[in-house]
Amino acid sequence: MRIAVVGTGYVGLVAGTCFAEMGNHVTCVDIDEEKIARLKQGEIPIYEPGLSELVLSNHSHGRLDFSTTLVDAVADARVVFIAVGTPPGKDGSADLSAVFKVAADIGKAANGPKLIVDKSTVPVGTAARVKVLANEHSSHPIAVCSNPEFLKEGAAIDDFMKPDRVVIGAENAEDFELMDELYAPFVRNGAPILHMDPTSAEMTKYAANAMLATRISFMNEVARICDLVGADVSNVRRGIGSDARIGKPFLYPGIGYGGSCFPKDVKAIMATAKQNGYVFQILEAVEAVNQLQKGLMVEKVVDIFGEDLTGITIGLWGLAFKPRTDDMREAPAITICRELKARGAYIKACDPEALATGREAIGDHIDEYLEDMYDVADGCDAVIVCTEWNEYRNPDFDRLGGSMKRKLILDGRNILLERELQAHNFDRYGVGIPPILSSSKVKQ
Repeated sequence: MRIAVVGTGYVGLVAGTCFAEMGNHVTCVDIDEEKIARLKQGEIPIYEPGLSELVLSNHSHGRLDFSTTLVDAVADARVVFIAVGTPPGKDGSADLSAVFKVAADIGKAANGPKLIVDKSTVPVGTAARVKVLANEHSSHPIAVCSNPEFLKEGAAIDDFMKPDRVVIGAENAEDFELMDELYAPFVRNGAPILHMDPTSAEMTKYAANAMLATRISFMNEVARICDLVGADVSNVRRGIGSDARIGKPFLYPGIGYGGSCFPKDVKAIMATAKQNGYVFQILEAVEAVNQLQKGLMVEKVVDIFGEDLTGITIGLWGLAFKPRTDDMREAPAITICRELKARGAYIKACDPEALATGREAIGDHIDEYLEDMYDVADGCDAVIVCTEWNEYRNPDFDRLGGSMKRKLILDGRNILLERELQAHNFDRYGVGIPPILSSSKVKQ
């Protein structure tokens, strides 16, 4: 099948590449000429494990192309995916200006019947509006369906290639058949393709992310209570996660969620509710808890060192909002650095993939951006684990203890082994787990 994907961001590039991997001819379109030129040279603008290899392979075999010319790409395609950004506005509602512009442009470029597929995360009712706009500018019939993505950054290729479900919101049997044909190679393991109306498909995406965000914030509140009463949230998580009605995923406490989906989608579904005269009270609380949680490590630093952090050096292990990505959108590290810097702290930081994006997001709120985790820890009064990269899970504690000013780790992701910390006389504060107070001595 010949496909056009408009937008070469995270969703568009992953989707286009995976469709090409299954033998389709895909043209990815973007208005950013520099990005398209880089993609043609094999330079990937985002970090996603496995994506670079697939892009290079499919481009070299002629299945995947990149262009700045939407007209040619649309003319050549039967199916056109819209995968442009929908950033939140000041009121939290999604900015759909790029989606609507692309819809009109597709209508103008159509040289025959087309199926437009909304792949961007869009509010309820967007597919209907896209259909009107596209057909207003076209003399050919244009159908629209909603096909939300459910990709986890850091595992997007596997998620796309082996989905747990595919949601298709369409209006007629022909469009369902076309989409079923396109996704057939991806669901040979028995994953369901769920047919529904476009409005329900749009709501499904927001509801799914809102539920996952709710689980995270719920567990973070449980962790706060555990800190107050002396319980261990790790045991609590195992206890409730073993209930088949609840399950284990997304019950890990930490310093808040971030990224491209949860913060934006929670805001968007709340905005949709308000536009329809309803206040989504649970999600109001979810968002408030998440913002509070991003400041948890700052609270702990202030409890230990006081409000004035002048002369205190803090190291950050990890900047990205989660491992296996360089995405800094809504990352807790941003809040942590700004709050600590405002109190006078000197801050050093590292991340295996997000140093460049971290510098863009945080700037001079970090004093030193370093490659090595031990260089970050050298001379620090405390190290904060912000991102659960695997290389931070089992450090050389002898080396670490020998270089830090004080053996103090604030484990914002609860990844360090308690027995190792105790064996090497480290103090440790986590999230909802009992502190380890092995040593409070400061090197002179």
